[in-house]
Amino acid sequence: MQSNKHHLLLLLLLLVSAFSAFSQEDQLIPLPIKAEPDSIIAPLYPVIAERDSTSIDSTQITPGNGKPTLLVDVINYKAKDSIILSQKNQKIYLYNEAEILYQDTELKAGIIIMDYVKNEVYAGRIKDSLGNYSQLPYFKQAESVVIPDSIRFNFDTKKALIWNSRTEQQAGAGQLGSDNMKVYAEITKKENDSVYFLSEAKITTAQDTINPDYYIRVRKAKFVPGKKMIAGLSNIYIADVPTPIGLPFAYFPLAVGRSAGLLMPSIGNDPNRGYFLQNGGYYLPISDYVDLTLTGDYYTNGSYGFRGQSVYAKRYRYRGNVNFRFENLVNSQKGFSDFSRSSNWNLQISHSQDQKASPNSRFSASVNLGSSQYYQNSLNQVNTANRLNNTLSSSLSYSKTFPAYPSVNMSLTATHSQLTSETATADGRDNITMTLPTFQASMERIFPFAKRDGIKKGVIQNINMQYNVNARNTLTTNDEDFLKSEMFDNARVGARHTIPISTNFKVAKFFSVTMGGSYEDVWALETFNQRFVAGEGTERGSVVRDTVSGFDRYNQYNLSASVGTTVYGTFNFGEDKKIQAIRHVMRPSISYGYAPSFDQFYDEYFDLDKQEFVQYSRFEGTLNGAPRLGKSNSLSFSLANTLEAKVRDKDSTATEPKKIPILSNFNISTGYNLEADSLKLSPLSINGGTSILDSKMSINFSASLDPYAIDNTGRRIDTWNIDNGGSLFRLTRANVNISYSINSEMFGRKDDDEEEEEEDGEYDYVAQSGGRDDDLFGRADDFNNLDNRDPDRKDESDIDNPAYAAKIPWDFRLAYSASYNNNNRQGELTNHSIMFSGNIELSPRWKLRGNSSYDFVNKGFGLTSLGFQRNLKSFDMSFNWTPFGRFRQWNFFIGISASILKDLKWENRSQPPIVR
Repeated sequence: MQSNKHHLLLLLLLLVSAFSAFSQEDQLIPLPIKAEPDSIIAPLYPVIAERDSTSIDSTQITPGNGKPTLLVDVINYKAKDSIILSQKNQKIYLYNEAEILYQDTELKAGIIIMDYVKNEVYAGRIKDSLGNYSQLPYFKQAESVVIPDSIRFNFDTKKALIWNSRTEQQAGAGQLGSDNMKVYAEITKKENDSVYFLSEAKITTAQDTINPDYYIRVRKAKFVPGKKMIAGLSNIYIADVPTPIGLPFAYFPLAVGRSAGLLMPSIGNDPNRGYFLQNGGYYLPISDYVDLTLTGDYYTNGSYGFRGQSVYAKRYRYRGNVNFRFENLVNSQKGFSDFSRSSNWNLQISHSQDQKASPNSRFSASVNLGSSQYYQNSLNQVNTANRLNNTLSSSLSYSKTFPAYPSVNMSLTATHSQLTSETATADGRDNITMTLPTFQASMERIFPFAKRDGIKKGVIQNINMQYNVNARNTLTTNDEDFLKSEMFDNARVGARHTIPISTNFKVAKFFSVTMGGSYEDVWALETFNQRFVAGEGTERGSVVRDTVSGFDRYNQYNLSASVGTTVYGTFNFGEDKKIQAIRHVMRPSISYGYAPSFDQFYDEYFDLDKQEFVQYSRFEGTLNGAPRLGKSNSLSFSLANTLEAKVRDKDSTATEPKKIPILSNFNISTGYNLEADSLKLSPLSINGGTSILDSKMSINFSASLDPYAIDNTGRRIDTWNIDNGGSLFRLTRANVNISYSINSEMFGRKDDDEEEEEEDGEYDYVAQSGGRDDDLFGRADDFNNLDNRDPDRKDESDIDNPAYAAKIPWDFRLAYSASYNNNNRQGELTNHSIMFSGNIELSPRWKLRGNSSYDFVNKGFGLTSLGFQRNLKSFDMSFNWTPFGRFRQWNFFIGISASILKDLKWENRSQPPIVR
C-alpha cells in the first residue's frame, strides 16, 4: 500500500469538473450490473499517448507554475498496488483499489488515470486473477453516486463519454423503488451539464436490471435527467424477445413530482357501441395544494363521456376531492327500432378538516348524487357492489361549539337521500329526499340544584335538563325535476324545540329509578284547513285542503318513569372441571309512560256522504305532523340476559380461566296499554345473538310472538290464542342471520409479524361509495383508476419466493339469512338465501377469488363473479367475470405496474345490458 498527501490544483479541478454534472438530484444511481469484457480500456492508452504534442498550449497550467491554488482542503489518495506520477507523460496513474478523497467527493476504481496537460480523466475496471473485470468506477459527491463500466471526461469542453451507464429516474420526489425508470445505455455522450445523448439504450422499471423481464429498446435518444427523454425508433422486448409493439419516435416524461401532461387513452372495442378511445385527457397540477384531471371517452356509435377530478390537500388544515362524471349513451343505431339515447351523471365530493385547524368548528362534506341508474349503466365503472346499493346519500355539515358553560353545539347540515332501485324510480315517483338545510342546536345537560363540580346525591340534586332545537326545510322530488325549480313545489318547513327533564336515584340499594318528562314546542310556517264540498247530483263529495300561510305552533308533553336492577347468578362446577362455571346476568326493567291527548289542536267537518263528523288537525301534512290525539298510558317490560362460561385454558401457562360467551345478548320485551279497551298486551319481542368457534361464527336472531288470535280476515281479535285452540303465543315473524369466516391462519400458529400485519388491516377490503367492506357482493373495478386495481398487491421487494412451500393462504366467508312471516297464517319464508365468497393465493403472484349467492325462495343464483390476479413482476394482469344474470360481463387487463409507464397497457371487456 502506498499513500501520499499533497496539494494538486489540477487534480481537484479535473475531478470536480468531470463529475459536477452528476451532483444534482436526478443523476446516475448505482444498480446491480453484470460484468462484461471491456473493449474500451485497451485502445484508450494509445489514443492519449499518440496525441500531437504541437497542439499543447505552452501557457497551460501545470503543477508548480506558481499560479494560486484553489484547494481549501487536503486531497487524500491511495492505491493498493501502485501510484505513479509520470512527468514525461504528464499523467498520474493509480492502480488496483485506486481511491481519491476530497471533502465530500470520493472516487474509487480499479484504475484512475489523470492527464493534466490534455485535461482528461479516465476511470475504469481491471482484470482480476481469473481474467474477469472487477472494481467498477465508483464516484460519489454528496449524495449522488455514479457506477459505469468506464468514464472519460474532457475538462476543456466539459464533455464526457460513458460506457455501459445505468441510471434510475425517480417516480416521485425523494423516493426510489419499483416504480422508478431504469435507463441503461451502451454509450452515453455528455454534451453539457444537463443534456446527454444515448446510443442503444434500454428502458425498464423491472427490479432486475441484468435480466429484466421486459425493456424498451431505444436506438438513439436525447436524455435530460429529471425532465424528459426523446427517443427515436423504439420497441418493447419481453424476456429479450423483440415484439412488434413499437413507435417510430417516443417521448418519456421524467419530471420528479407532479407535472402537466397528456393522459394516453385506452383503445378497445365494445360490442354494443363499437370501437372506443377511453380515459384520454390531460393532467394539470394547478398548485402545490390542488390538481385537476380531465379525461374523456368516445365511441364510434356516438356515445361519449367526460370526467373531471380534482384532489386538494393542505397539511394540518384540510383535504378532499371533487369528482364529476357525465356520459351520453347511445344504444344501437339511428333508424333501428331499439335506438335510444340517454344520459348519466354523477357528482362525488369529499372534504375533511384536520381537527388541529379549528378545534371548535368543523366543516365536512360527503356527497354522492346523480342519475339513479348511474352505477348500473356507466360505461366506465364496473362496480358490482354499488350496483346492488339502492341508495345514494350525501351530507354537507358545518358545526360550531361554544365551550363556555353551559356549552352549546350548533350545526348546519344539508342532506340528500336518493333511492336508485327500479321500483323506487318507476312512473316518476318521488325517490329523492333532501333537507336544505337542517339547523340543530343543543345545550349541554345542566343540574340546577347541584354544584357544577360537586357530587350529586338524591332525587333533587340529580334533576337535570337540556334544550334542543331542530329546524328543517325538507323537500321530495324525482329524477326528472331534480335540480329544477319544480323540486321546491312541495317543500315543508318547520322547527321542533324540546326540553327533556329527568332525575335518577337508588331505591333499596339495588334498584335504579329514573323519572322525567319532555316538553315539545312545534312550529310551522303553513297549515292546512279541511272542508267537505258536496258533489252535484249523484256524484260523491270530496274533501278540499286549503293552505293557510303564516306562522303557527302547538305544544305537547309526556311523562315517564322506569325502575331496573341487575341480577347475577353463577353456577360453579369446580376448578378441576373443563367448564369451571357458568355466569348468568339478568337486567329486568319496568317502564311507565304517560301522555295526555291534545284535542284543542283538532277541528272537525261534517261528511255529507257518510253523515258523520270527521276530526282533523290543521297541522296534518306539515313537516313535524299533528300533535298527539288520544291519551297514552302504558307499561313496558324488558329483560336483558347474557350468559357466559369459564373454561380451563388449553395453555398450561395461563393463570386465569378463559371466558367464552354462550349468549352475548338475549332480550325479551313487551308492553301493556292501560288506556286500550281491548288488545292491551303488545306482542312479545325477542332478539339475541352470540358468537361461537372462537368468534369465527356469528349468530343473530329475532322473533315476534303474539298472544292474541286472528279472525279469518287476518285481523287481531281480543281472544287469547290459546283459548282459540292454538298455542300460548302465535309466532308472527322470525329472522336469523349466521355468518362464518375462516382463513388459513386459523390452522397454523401465527408469528408476531403476521399478527401485527393483520391488526394493521392489510387484508381489509375497502368499501367504496357506501358499498360493503367485505367482498360478498364482489370487488369494485373502476376503469378510470387502473393504478389501484389490486389493493392487496405486494411490492416486488416483498415477494421473496415464487411459490409457497406447503402453506397456501386462503380465506372463506359464508353468510346465511332466513326470514319467516306468519302474520296471517301464511307461514312463508320471505327470504331464504346463502352468500359465500373466498380468496386463495396460490403463490405470492397468483390470486383467485370468487363470490356468489343462492336464493332458495326464487330458486336461483344471485350475483356471481369470478376472477384472478397475476403479478408478472413488472406487469399486472387481471380477469373478472360475471357469468350470468342481469349484470353479466367480463373484463381483462394487463399493463405495466409502475405508474411512470402505466399507459403501456391493454384491456378488453364486454358491456352489460343497459338498465332502463
